[in-house]
Formats: sequence, structure tokens, C-alpha cells
Amino acid sequence: MNGTPNATEPRLAWVKSSYSNGAGGECVECARAGEHVLLRDTKTGDGLVGAVRFSAWLAFTDAVRRGWPAP
Repeated sequence: MNGTPNATEPRLAWVKSSYSNGAGGECVECARAGEHVLLRDTKTGDGLVGAVRFSAWLAFTDAVRRGWPAP
């Protein structure tokens, strides 16, 4: 991968959000790509992909599990 995330890399294992219900909601998929986590819209799997460092993804998901953002 040469350090650059590539959304079409065949060995990527895309995981769909557990909130994805097939009813047209706003859902995302993510895949680990080396030091990055790739994110894409479930409905446009071959479309635009965003990337964040794995450490940032862990911090984000931990904050969400702890209740962020607060009500």
C-alpha cells in the first residue's frame, strides 16, 4: 500500500455500521488499511473515501462509547 490508503485494495475488509438497516438511513462502512481507517458511504461503496489515522479512530470510537457528545 506504500502508506497511502487505497479504497479499491482487494484485501480490504469493509465493515458496515450496525445502524445500517437498508431503509435508506445515513450509514457508513469502515476498513482498516495499515495505519489508517477508511470510511465510505454504504450506499456509494465505490465512491468517495475518507481516511483517518487508526489512533484517531480509536480515540473517536472510545469517546462515543463514553457518551460523547454529551446531551
